[in-house]
Amino acid sequence: MTYPLNDHMIDALSASNPQQRLQAAMAIGTRAEPRDLDVLIARCRVEPDFFVRDMLTWALTRLPADDTIPRLIAELDSSQPQAISQSLHTLSKVGDVRAWPAMDPALIGTALIAHPDTEVVRSAWRATVALVPGENREELASALVTQLGRGDIEMQKSLSRAIVALGEDLVSVVDEKLHAEDDTVRAHAMATRDMFDDPDAGFAHALDAAKRVVALGSETTV
Repeated sequence: MTYPLNDHMIDALSASNPQQRLQAAMAIGTRAEPRDLDVLIARCRVEPDFFVRDMLTWALTRLPADDTIPRLIAELDSSQPQAISQSLHTLSKVGDVRAWPAMDPALIGTALIAHPDTEVVRSAWRATVALVPGENREELASALVTQLGRGDIEMQKSLSRAIVALGEDLVSVVDEKLHAEDDTVRAHAMATRDMFDDPDAGFAHALDAAKRVVALGSETTV
């Protein structure tokens, strides 16, 4: 469907001022017309401002899920990391389990949950946990623990939160990594284990404590 030549909201989505873009995304979400789907998807790929991207997601959640889900799933095959991460984030907010097969590690492997791009992989962790059917939780947890030890402390905290969110009955999946050969993996597994016991505990403190335990263990072995 074409737009009128004077559709200022669409034009404002590419304005140089992020506040204008934010207001445009809000206005488009408020009118919630399916004809806006393609332009919102396109803007998600390139929008540099976090708050505007979040408003674009909100606008997309206002549209019929039957229309948005297939388009968002198609974006998961994009060569642009931002297109993938934003689509994963939006799918998690739409909250429709019909998107699960497109990110299920049992079906697509680790392409998303082990993606080389930091933002994509963190979005994938959050989205898979948000959409996984109950009967697939353990399988997802087993896939996620393969990423233990990856990245900086913020990235490791994101993964731990995702694993813990799957449910305390899955703590045994993390326990399997407590004896990993890699010290970083072991420390991360221990810190994650602590979060199962006390979800409100500070992750940085738990990780530092785990690293000390691992270091002492290594010295004892030597």
